[in-house]
Amino acid sequence: MAKVHPNVLPSPAERAAAGAAAAGGVEEEEATSLTVWRKSLLFNCRGYTVFDARGDLAFRVDSYDDEAEVVLMDPDGRPAFTVRRKRLSLSGEHWLIYAGEETRRPVYAVKRGGGGKSMARVTPCAGARAGAGASSYEVEGSYARRRCVVYDAERRAVAEVQPKEAVVGTDVFRLVVQPGVDVSLAMAVVVALDQLFGRPSLLRSWSSS
Repeated sequence: MAKVHPNVLPSPAERAAAGAAAAGGVEEEEATSLTVWRKSLLFNCRGYTVFDARGDLAFRVDSYDDEAEVVLMDPDGRPAFTVRRKRLSLSGEHWLIYAGEETRRPVYAVKRGGGGKSMARVTPCAGARAGAGASSYEVEGSYARRRCVVYDAERRAVAEVQPKEAVVGTDVFRLVVQPGVDVSLAMAVVVALDQLFGRPSLLRSWSSS
């Protein structure tokens, strides 16, 4: 059986960035590469287990039966973000991202579509603590195939979901996050994408099991 934790090879974008840095004589901070496993390490529990490039635990999600809310935690169990489903009569379903366990003021909303090639749009919520001038993001590609890219407002690729080398299926994949981007927020966006585009989404498969 192939290892779940990383045997990381650089992506084309990472190799290009490294080459540009070498050509310019500038030492660039490396991208963060995570391996995401759609499985909880706890017995009789559903969730995600996320490893860093050294194979150490980076994030986890452990839940028993809640199909409308996910809490993304650090390795010590401290909440980083809460992702919660919201249904609207006109615009359908979308997922809200809250800082920590606070669920009164969402910081971002993740919705389907956005026009053109966009499969999803991530927008800062009004009055959120994401900070003044927080960026919107567009997601292009196919989450179901684990091949999609998150772009910021200036069309810079800030995160990328990729298939995991030597792994069959889509329950194990890579998340590459560029320097300067909040890695925990990128992972929270992936959790929301899984609920919108997973086949089946992790939480909906829980509710039917």
